[in-house]
Amino acid sequence: MAQQTTLTIPNFSLRDTLLCGQCFRWEELPDGSFSGFAGSHFASVLQSGDQVFITSDADAAFWETYFDCDTDYEAAKKRLSHYRAMRRPIERAGGIRLLRQDPWEALCSFIISQNNNIPRIKGIISRLCEAFGEAVPGGYTFPAAERLAACTLDDLAPLRAGFRGKYLLDAAQRVNDGRVVLDRIAASSTEEGEAELIQIFGVGVKVAQCVLLYGFHKLDAFPVDVWMKKVLALHFPNGFPKQAKKDRGIAQQFLFHDIRSFPDQQ
Repeated sequence: MAQQTTLTIPNFSLRDTLLCGQCFRWEELPDGSFSGFAGSHFASVLQSGDQVFITSDADAAFWETYFDCDTDYEAAKKRLSHYRAMRRPIERAGGIRLLRQDPWEALCSFIISQNNNIPRIKGIISRLCEAFGEAVPGGYTFPAAERLAACTLDDLAPLRAGFRGKYLLDAAQRVNDGRVVLDRIAASSTEEGEAELIQIFGVGVKVAQCVLLYGFHKLDAFPVDVWMKKVLALHFPNGFPKQAKKDRGIAQQFLFHDIRSFPDQQ
């Protein structure tokens, strides 16, 4: 049964957080609210000032975790502002938080994201959930690894995922039969987690780092795509500072959002 939850999250931007490229199951509505899924929970979410109003069947504790309320972003931004190149991205989009997403969903989502754009990623994921997820109020849940592992490439053809279909099947089969263990990755170092994830056909370092950051909340992960290569070349030609390792994931999201949103103001 749906319930009303109100969170107070200072210096937070719901819009920037949900539209910055880390998640794909939320849609912005004309009134500025969002509807979509966090894990298996459908929700409507609206922000007003520091307050976030949520209608869903999940309790406040779930949403506090999902919106990463226990991480001190103000302290992280203060540390990162030591680097001149971080100051403008933080000023422009310092309300971004890293969502604590379901690891299996994050793995599939970032496999689908390869050589793709956000509207197409959302379309493929929507078709995937409708075809193989469970119907719930508001839409369809994300399909379990066990469900996808039983599929064939022909079964996935209507998703129009292209070459990514065989990657999804390999991921589902490896997770389902225990060759890749998500709980083990959660308890491992980022380096160990990357080594396990890249066993999956079609998962390279960039996708693995995305999964580790967005699905396992490993804040020292640092995905590098074409956009981030531009950022590093412009501002950190010797690589992102090792001294900021524990904030690397947060820094990456600020930088990624900034160069995509303001490519001519770098």
